[in-house]
Amino acid sequence: MPGTLDLAVDLALAGLAVGSAAALSGVGLVVTHRATGVLNLAQGAQATATAYLLRELVVVRNWPPVPAAAFCLLVAAPALGVLLDLAVFRPLRRRDAGPAEGMVAGIGVFVLLIGVIVLIWGTTPFGDAPALVPATVVARPGGHPLRLDTVVRLAVVLALAGGVGLVERCTAFGARLRAVVDDRGLARLAGIDADRISAAGWAFGSFTAGLVGVLLAPLLLLDPYGLPLLVMATMAVAVAARLRSLPVAVATGLGLGIAQSELTRLRPGGQLLPLAQAVQTNLFVVALLVAALLPWGRGQEGPGLATRGAPGRRGSSAARTACAVLLLLPLGFRPEDLRHALLVPALALVLLSLVVVTGYGGQVSLGQAGYAGLGALGTALLMSGRVPGVPALPALPALLLAVAATVPLGLLTGWPAIRRRGLALALVTFAVGTALSRLVFDQPYATTGLTVSRLGLPADDQGFYLVELVLLGSGLLLVRVLHRGRPGRALTAMRDHQAGASAAGVDVPRLKLLVFMAGAGLAALGGGLTALAEQAFDATAFDPVQGLLWFATVVVAGADSAAGAVLAAALLTGLDAGTLPGVSAVVVGALATAIGRLPGGLAGLARRLADRPAPGLTPLGDRLRRRIAERPR
Repeated sequence: MPGTLDLAVDLALAGLAVGSAAALSGVGLVVTHRATGVLNLAQGAQATATAYLLRELVVVRNWPPVPAAAFCLLVAAPALGVLLDLAVFRPLRRRDAGPAEGMVAGIGVFVLLIGVIVLIWGTTPFGDAPALVPATVVARPGGHPLRLDTVVRLAVVLALAGGVGLVERCTAFGARLRAVVDDRGLARLAGIDADRISAAGWAFGSFTAGLVGVLLAPLLLLDPYGLPLLVMATMAVAVAARLRSLPVAVATGLGLGIAQSELTRLRPGGQLLPLAQAVQTNLFVVALLVAALLPWGRGQEGPGLATRGAPGRRGSSAARTACAVLLLLPLGFRPEDLRHALLVPALALVLLSLVVVTGYGGQVSLGQAGYAGLGALGTALLMSGRVPGVPALPALPALLLAVAATVPLGLLTGWPAIRRRGLALALVTFAVGTALSRLVFDQPYATTGLTVSRLGLPADDQGFYLVELVLLGSGLLLVRVLHRGRPGRALTAMRDHQAGASAAGVDVPRLKLLVFMAGAGLAALGGGLTALAEQAFDATAFDPVQGLLWFATVVVAGADSAAGAVLAAALLTGLDAGTLPGVSAVVVGALATAIGRLPGGLAGLARRLADRPAPGLTPLGDRLRRRIAERPR
């Protein structure tokens, strides 16, 4: 018994290292949200960028660690936060943009920063991130080793949380901050510079994000996808605090860190061991899912995503023509070039799933990568004979059966969507996608021994590409059916005004479930085709970071434009194949950060250009010309 207690204490002390970083992440998110009203979805990318910059200065350029850390944390990170406020979020505030547009802009910043990191430093992980505080043992209270880095991390968290609390309660700046939080409009009438408050909030939030990245990087590999996702998983701390309470955020972060360390003692026998190890390793992901599913206050729900702005008739015809040309063009490619083009129809189907869910239904979904991964994994399992009671199947039956099995799983996000919109729904869908990635796709018990081939389909790339085009055409037909006639009118009513749609007799809960299930099926079809195109199951292809990139791409292209989704798939694939890695993310991220100036995305811009009157013809003259043309003869 004493030995068990000693082990529990040692594990708790070890868990404080990660728990302190998570608590610090929660403090930054809460303070930023209270000062600006925005949940900083880009925090993971800011943390990663700061960690990469510190490594560059210390390891590559041989700066002393202390001056390098001071520059990164006290100059570069806060400056980045102020820049984001000035260039991205302040213009949105000035035109009273909704929280959904702020969320899209935050995702754009995330994607943009990840793209820049990949462009500068590549995708190869680094294991030599500098540690600012050595992990030396400074004391042994009761015989338990207490490390210096743990003491410093805990002291920093408590000092920052306590300092923020004192500033809010005991200073004039704190009084102004509370006034801005309570009512920004009244604060401005009282002469308070709300923009300055927001800039300070962004600077502090970016500082804490950088500190989180610097503290976590030495504990794991520094790579442009793993670290941002780990920091985003610590969002569970802020969500549990409902973006308000600093003490709850600190306690939750420390508690989850200790619990994750203590769970290493859990060693169930049999087939439960791999699952228990997956939960222990990804406890913050599980906590994010649980916290997001708990009831939110009405003030945190927010409106859905406004997606109006599809191209007009002329713009739509041009877009369809461009889609046809781009999809048929690869049939004349050389074999090595056609291999890259195989991913275009698959990615187009995944993006079409977002058009259905977000563009037509007005529901924010950040977890479509999870459903695409389920389609790919299900296809691989069925082809490998790994499903009990089902013999190994050829490619096409396995793909269609995997899609059929994934469609009901759309309820994972569709059911919470019945009572959630906006930010609350975005967190649920992101948590579901992250949980699928970390608890299923990345685990050996689910992916070991998989074989993927094109058995039953044309073996050559050109023949397989024709099969992809047929399946993509089927997906486009389904999307057209959903957008036309009675279903389309019901979806438009739900998207534009949910309460009004309910009053008009639309069964909104059932319609939301239908939208998410259709989106899950389309994403699964695209994911299965991705696995067949590559002839392998690759978990990294369905990483949650990819899901954020896809969501931003659809919003930029025009969320309610099916043709825009196909064109965007061709653009993403072409940029990734023909340029440096990260270029596509930089392009999409830059456009997403400017989404406040591009209502309706690029499709909305195409509509406005197509609907402009001809040169030399005034709008009144244009209307008269149409009336004369329509007059019966």
